[in-house]
Amino acid sequence: MKRTSLLSFIIIFIGIVYIIRLFYLQVIDNSYNKPTLNNSTIKIKYDYPERGYIYDRNGILLVANQISYDIMVIPREVKPLDTTEFCALLKINKATFRKKLKKATRYSTRIPSIFLAQLSKSDYAYLQEKMYKFKGFYIQKRSLREYPINSASNIVGYISEVNERMLQENSYYQLGELIGTAGVEKTYENTLRGTKGVKYIQRDRFNKEIGSYKNGMYDTLPVQGKDITLTIDTKLQQYGEALMINKRGGIVAIEPSSGEILAMVSTPTYNPNLMIGRERSRNFTKLYLDSINLPLLDRGLQAQYPPGSPFKVISALVALQEGVITPETSIKCFGGYRYGSRKEAFMKCHCGTHGSPVKLNKAIYRSCNSYFSDAYRKTIEKYPTPTEGINVWSTHTKSFGLGNFLNNDLSVGQKGLIPDGDFYNRYYPNGGWRAVTTISNAIGQGEVLTTPIQLANMTAIVANKGTYYTPHIVKEIKNKELDAKFTTLKHTTIDKKYFDPVIEGLFNVFENPRGTASWSKVKGIEICGKTGTSQNSHGQDHSIFIAFAPKDNPKIAIAVFVENGYWGSRWAGPIATLMIEKYLTGKTTRPWEEQRMFNGSLQEEYDKQLKNNSEIEK
Repeated sequence: MKRTSLLSFIIIFIGIVYIIRLFYLQVIDNSYNKPTLNNSTIKIKYDYPERGYIYDRNGILLVANQISYDIMVIPREVKPLDTTEFCALLKINKATFRKKLKKATRYSTRIPSIFLAQLSKSDYAYLQEKMYKFKGFYIQKRSLREYPINSASNIVGYISEVNERMLQENSYYQLGELIGTAGVEKTYENTLRGTKGVKYIQRDRFNKEIGSYKNGMYDTLPVQGKDITLTIDTKLQQYGEALMINKRGGIVAIEPSSGEILAMVSTPTYNPNLMIGRERSRNFTKLYLDSINLPLLDRGLQAQYPPGSPFKVISALVALQEGVITPETSIKCFGGYRYGSRKEAFMKCHCGTHGSPVKLNKAIYRSCNSYFSDAYRKTIEKYPTPTEGINVWSTHTKSFGLGNFLNNDLSVGQKGLIPDGDFYNRYYPNGGWRAVTTISNAIGQGEVLTTPIQLANMTAIVANKGTYYTPHIVKEIKNKELDAKFTTLKHTTIDKKYFDPVIEGLFNVFENPRGTASWSKVKGIEICGKTGTSQNSHGQDHSIFIAFAPKDNPKIAIAVFVENGYWGSRWAGPIATLMIEKYLTGKTTRPWEEQRMFNGSLQEEYDKQLKNNSEIEK
């Protein structure tokens, strides 16, 4: 009797479980009823939303949308057609027709894909009346980018069609759809793109559309992408681009109090409108293959240069922190620094003999190689071994965001290089290296490499006396908070008290009559800065300048690199101070200097360098 009752209970229990499961599958969970792309009686149509608009910090529209029309194809539905007429309408030849249809078929015979993208409005108006003749083809309306201002192409980036490689990485997309490929468009793709809508169309056995599948219960509406406000000041960006015409290089300006990037110039550049329309592919190829000007290289983020004399700021701060110098420490300088017995073991000072003794303040405003070489050497030799010493120096230096990615919201970048003990132990596997072996690091040469954005961030850190926010390009996303990493204050390993004497020296670069930038002093603005000349074995040296202003409560920190610009005060210095003045006052008190920068060209130098390289290759 007990066995019979137990068996009945088990049967009833299993029955209840089955009933509950069937109820869940048929009433609650509709996933098994949801149509798929492999269902031949269902046609899927996508409704593409508008991408989010992009504005600058002052509300100026940088990126908008325009209507685009694409010819779509479903290969299995294509019927015999008059290819001559069809190709004539689309302005393509028959070879292109066969190639595109083959590509679409290889992708999928059932899934719609783009056959020909971005028709003009006039082409669309003419074609829509004739599309009924070409079964398997239809016109899809879509949103395409538009750039009202010819500026900041390296920042906003561009979109392109999804290819087969991208499909393997992200199942959201279909072949030929649009995706952010560079700049802000790439970094914030998921935010800007929105969510595409889907419509499921029921077809009968004759393949004729008969209405929505299940009255549209699985259809979804498109969700427009979110608008984005950038940190960029468009007027400052355009001004920087104008100052850099006929020059190669990069400019990065940062607001020290927030880490917001105010301008990020890279030249030579290109018109962002070249990256839209039917000619996009041809234009991109032309830009990509330009191996001389490299217009697609964002020099502000990707170009790595020896930082030159601006790096002396780091040498001073590390030496102060390590207690090997004080602001009153003085050395004798007679035109250079001898660090060995050999004749070549002598580092010259570009500014010649500036008298003895030289203390920190004077060393900064006169850019004394001897002083900073001695400070660097003392830092390394403070420790029992060179490896220990340079590791301490490297750790301090890297705390300024140098030698690594800044972990920002920019789509490209380079780490630069700040060497450590392991680096030199690999380079000198048998040992034998010492502080003097690496002495060029003291003045920003040697193995040290930085990018313009790293130097701009370093300058902002000095302005803040040891703290910074990660540099970032997006200021606001509609109905969404920024990543916390952009609002979290970061600290260097240098105590705040050591920044004051260094800042005073940077101030005297302008204020002292013998300062290396006294010629570029701006009336009414207290600027702190450092000129730099980066040695270049492939041609003329690079012109470098870093600065921040005002001295108290700084509003802008800037780094300027001009390739083959001879020395810091020739090109980079004037450009930096003009941009500072423009940002803080909206005008310039030095129109003659402004015109010199607008009209100045280094093209002759670049042509000479290209000729020399060609002769070497021969």
